[in-house]
Amino acid sequence: MSTNGYPPTAATSSFFEALTAEHARPRHRYWLHALLLLLTLLTTTAVGAGLAHSFAHNRPFDFDADFDAYKQMWHDPSVLLDGLPFSLTLLGILLAHELGHYLAARYYRVDATLPFFLPAPTLIGTFGAFIRIRSAILSKRSLFDIGIAGPLAGFVTLIIPMIVGVSLSKIVPGIGLRGDVVFGTPPVLRFFEWIIFPGVAANDIYLHPVARAAWVGLLATALNLLPIGQLDGGHVLYAFVGERTRILSRIFIAALALLGVFQLFTSDYKVGYMWLFWAALLFFLALRHPSIIDPNRLSPTRRWLGLAALIMFLLCFTLAPIRTNGL
Repeated sequence: MSTNGYPPTAATSSFFEALTAEHARPRHRYWLHALLLLLTLLTTTAVGAGLAHSFAHNRPFDFDADFDAYKQMWHDPSVLLDGLPFSLTLLGILLAHELGHYLAARYYRVDATLPFFLPAPTLIGTFGAFIRIRSAILSKRSLFDIGIAGPLAGFVTLIIPMIVGVSLSKIVPGIGLRGDVVFGTPPVLRFFEWIIFPGVAANDIYLHPVARAAWVGLLATALNLLPIGQLDGGHVLYAFVGERTRILSRIFIAALALLGVFQLFTSDYKVGYMWLFWAALLFFLALRHPSIIDPNRLSPTRRWLGLAALIMFLLCFTLAPIRTNGL
């Protein structure tokens, strides 16, 4: 995910040169990037260790039990070794996503930070990662390329871990409906499950931690490709329709809110609150998009890539990614 800190654009080359002058750029705080990465490696590895132990014993996901891995690691750090397949896979996917943005920004001489990882004692051990854009983006082409580079790099990176992870998974009847939470199955993941486990219901497949890390990558890709404001999908949309993105972003946020209300009354109320939370968060923090004055249309290749972004979103999105177990 990229966040833009640049002001509305004044499309003059002198302004661009001033913004990107070397002396005007804040220094990279390499120590902070490294520290956050190491802390995120620790928290995701602890979660991964819990997932690995549950998988080995055919025990359903239990947040309270798996959260004990944070306590156990202080007494026996060796328990973390089992969590490395999950954490390294997940961090590799997130890193690929953010480096896609970063390298595209560097290509267009747009000032951007290195990735910031966000450690957190959550279900997946992190709040994700982001880079910060620190100078203006002056053309639709560069905006489109920087916006789509992250999801595209992350999606391509997670394909092989997803296939390997599903192949390492196993059949445990009813496992998907046991435990504290039930994980949704995105269409692309279900496709590979169908190939590797033909005729087996999704709720009977116990995903290996590597496949679960790929699942997180799919969720991150879907959320980032929402066509709203400063999300990656919002950048792609703006490159196509310009200022109309402001209206369309509000429509899509309203659709998220309606999805939340629908889930409140027809499914799991916690899923409904999740979508309502996202709708509110995006409305207050990610709705605004800096203006770009560029009358040029995107090339045919980029229009095809825009269609690819839509297909990626549909392959990764699920109406209820995580819901509580009603049993």
